[in-house]
Amino acid sequence: MKIKFLSITGIVVLLLSLLGCGSPKQPVSPGEGNISIVDDLNQTIVLAQPAKRIISLYSAHTENLIALGLGPEIIGVSTTESDPVAQNKPVFDYRADPEKVLAAQPDIVIIRPFIKQSYPDFIKTLEQANIKIVCLYPEKFEDFDSYIHKLAVLTGREQQAADRLAAFHNKLTEIADRTAKAPVKKQVYFESTATEYRTITPASTPGTVLNLAGAINVAADAQAIKTTGSIAAYGSERLLMKADEIDVFLAQRGPMNPGITVDAIKQRPGFDKIKAVRQEQVYIVDEKLVSSPTFRLAEGVEQLAKLIYPEVF
Repeated sequence: MKIKFLSITGIVVLLLSLLGCGSPKQPVSPGEGNISIVDDLNQTIVLAQPAKRIISLYSAHTENLIALGLGPEIIGVSTTESDPVAQNKPVFDYRADPEKVLAAQPDIVIIRPFIKQSYPDFIKTLEQANIKIVCLYPEKFEDFDSYIHKLAVLTGREQQAADRLAAFHNKLTEIADRTAKAPVKKQVYFESTATEYRTITPASTPGTVLNLAGAINVAADAQAIKTTGSIAAYGSERLLMKADEIDVFLAQRGPMNPGITVDAIKQRPGFDKIKAVRQEQVYIVDEKLVSSPTFRLAEGVEQLAKLIYPEVF
């Protein structure tokens, strides 16, 4: 099966070469290109000119590219897009045959580390055809600006990125000014998944969003399950030991924590002891607003701040 797969891929590359419209692109040496970044796999990506034909295989990349005004330059998107601009774009799947990507002749294909780690054969086939693969993913909130800057350099949208980042940080400052007026700082528990009552690491993106919303993370002592991950083990015993300290209980809902509801949280054994449950301070938040590295993180910070400190909004 593998031999058949590789043969089909080779035939496609050969046909494109013979047609003269799909010749495998030759690598551009640093001396030949004016545009250069180092991606998150420590690979130097060099382009002779800003990318005009982009395939994005991660919805956050797609959303950020669109925010930089690059909707027309995106010729393909992932299977899990939510931005309306992406809805009518051709869909590409890293779990499928890479021939479709080869045939599209993109200038760059932007992925995240998960794709490279989980589907190495897909990426290897593209690289062998001299398709430029750019791997980016900001593990922490503090890496967001650098990540956006790299997208902008690759696409020639530095000024648009600077403008969007300035507006993004101005919004965060406005929210901080509001929450600073709260008379008492509130302690908040953030549930990342209902499984084993896991929470978030303080340095993760949702952990930073919680901090920027002015909250005190009651589970700041949680330890990450994986070294570079944002998910931390906590468990019901530790959680219930802090029952009287939890002013607000937040749970994200999305792919990591599907189907969670306020009623389901209230009905858990022992949760009636939690102060936030007793005082009706349990809320569900959209996972994409607090975890996905997009400009909408500012919207997530604002949403959390309004839930935690409604008295100052």
